[in-house]
Amino acid sequence: MSGAATAECDRGIAAGARHRPCHHDRAILAATILASSLSFVDGSVVNVALPAIGHGLGANGAALQWVVNAYLLPLSALLLLGGAAGDRFGRRRLFVGGIILFTAASLLCAVAPALPVLIAGRTLQGIGSAMLMPNSLSILGSSFSGEARGRAIGAWAAAGAVAGALGPLAGGWLVDAAGWRFIFLINLPIAAGAIWLGLRFVPTDRKGGGAGLDWTGAALATLGLAGISWALTVWTAGLGRGQALWSGIMGAAALLLFVLAEARKGERALMPLGLFATRSFVGLSILTLLLYGALGGLFVALPWLLIQAGGYSAAKAGAALLPLPAVIAFGSRAMGALAARIGPRWPLTIGPLIVAAGFLLGTRIDPTASYWTTVLPPLLLVAMGMAGAVAPLTTAVMASTDAHHVGAANGFNSALARTGGLLATALLGGLLARHGAAVAGPFAGVSLAGAILAAGAGLAILLLYRSPDARHPHNLAREDRQK
Repeated sequence: MSGAATAECDRGIAAGARHRPCHHDRAILAATILASSLSFVDGSVVNVALPAIGHGLGANGAALQWVVNAYLLPLSALLLLGGAAGDRFGRRRLFVGGIILFTAASLLCAVAPALPVLIAGRTLQGIGSAMLMPNSLSILGSSFSGEARGRAIGAWAAAGAVAGALGPLAGGWLVDAAGWRFIFLINLPIAAGAIWLGLRFVPTDRKGGGAGLDWTGAALATLGLAGISWALTVWTAGLGRGQALWSGIMGAAALLLFVLAEARKGERALMPLGLFATRSFVGLSILTLLLYGALGGLFVALPWLLIQAGGYSAAKAGAALLPLPAVIAFGSRAMGALAARIGPRWPLTIGPLIVAAGFLLGTRIDPTASYWTTVLPPLLLVAMGMAGAVAPLTTAVMASTDAHHVGAANGFNSALARTGGLLATALLGGLLARHGAAVAGPFAGVSLAGAILAAGAGLAILLLYRSPDARHPHNLAREDRQK
């Protein structure tokens, strides 16, 4: 969603500190917007196509979870590595290479004869997205400067919000009109335009030197998230508690090894542990994981409910979601200005609580009743709460760590938002295994869980977040002098 997009923006700013004169500003901006729209759209468009994919490929609920998670897993685990690889091997090279990989993967998804092939294609899409997303922002950061950089990144973020908002609607229309395979084929002309613009107008950048990439950290993070996600999928789908237990233990062990490996690498790590030197960053990380986990679960569960239990078409289900990203996109700017005046602590506390209220109201959704009286009110509450948190979150993350870690902090926060969606989707096996009116009960449980997660996110900020002014070295020095 837009929060992850904003975090990526700030990472691009930090990564693109060196300015290179450019005479093709509009073409470079268009290339990055087209490329990133592939990632934004495919992060949401598949959700409204899951019933059609399940019917077409004979997939059950547990398998359908991996149509979503096969994309989110590599994107979550490799996002930071993709940015670091661009710094080392050349941003344009990783940018264009990511688009090419994403395009080939989209074609594989479109022609997939069976579910394993589709999941493989979605995995490759996630890897391609992890390559192109951070480098698109780094390219903007190095191609523009001053106010022009701010306008370019603002346009990039706005285009991403529009793409994410229109994705489910356009995808639903394609599913109804032509079939689910066309939601992947539509990527091909967009990607072709991005590749041509990237090769033609994005300047070649020099490769960076220094230490090698943290392949060990990337592998352990991927294995850990895969193990935990598979354990949750198997457990919620009722496919075997023993298998879920062992998978969970192996995933947890891999994540523990990841933390130990990152500690040994110090500042050369994929996730420098110095990021967690402040309570505020820990609280912001908890908020991101919980809040975006709740939102990611809603984006998968609600279309399934409306289509399976409410008889909605895929296009109508996509349109039903439109108020959510629209309100977030329009409200985030005002809330960002408010947070700049009063500080981010209270918006980041109250916003998630409003989201929690929306999820609580969502437990009473009746998909067979009027959309305007049962579905729209909780959606609007969730949207207003998210609008209150998205922009202040980015500001707070940047202020919660030292200047040396700003880029890594925002990149990690963005990856954490994807991880929240990954884990939430892995818990939806019971819902995706139901059809017809039987979906309503599990959906109420999902909404209640979302309310608990959102409330926990607000509580984390209330207890852990401190005003950055109170920690600023100049203020501490002033206090010492006064003593």
